[in-house]
Amino acid sequence: MADEALIVIDVQNDFCPGGALAVEDGDAVVPVINGLIERFDHVVLTQDWHPEGHSSFASSHQGKAPFETVEMPYGTQTLWPDHCVQGTGGAAFHEGLAWDKAELVIRKGFRSAIDSYSAFFENDHETPTGLSGYLRERGITRVTLAGLATDFCVAYSAIDARRQGFEATVIMDACRAIDLGGSLSAMTAKMKEAGVTLV
Repeated sequence: MADEALIVIDVQNDFCPGGALAVEDGDAVVPVINGLIERFDHVVLTQDWHPEGHSSFASSHQGKAPFETVEMPYGTQTLWPDHCVQGTGGAAFHEGLAWDKAELVIRKGFRSAIDSYSAFFENDHETPTGLSGYLRERGITRVTLAGLATDFCVAYSAIDARRQGFEATVIMDACRAIDLGGSLSAMTAKMKEAGVTLV
């Protein structure tokens, strides 16, 4: 498994029950992911890490409510409740997550003017996080993804992994979805089209 990495996406308090942007049953992924972490030699975590007043927050747009959309220079942006603000308890990893084995934590969404769903690129699909280079330098060619949420950060990460030339597998029972306006079925189809293996 030296050429394979597990990428754990955004298993943070704000995406779990009781959090600011809670995914239904989001904390149910924790024991499943912990089992995966034990099996993998290489583990990478992502962490949503927004400054206060981030442009993806509905509170930053007068008259807008969470889950509405706005047009940004990089395209259509879904607006979210304030979540995963840098240094807050909501941005911390779920307390049950066995994350200490991780060799790299990729923080994303820290630029105030652009959101970042993917572990590989920000939402302009041009600004890299550096993850591709890190994986290539380590000789990793295959990635397995798990975490929150299936239809946003997990899916965008998996699709970008394929675009960057990595084999990509998503463990569906180690993910949970927001399913905003049919987003789960739409993004599941897009992952399959991109050549992502769903198991």
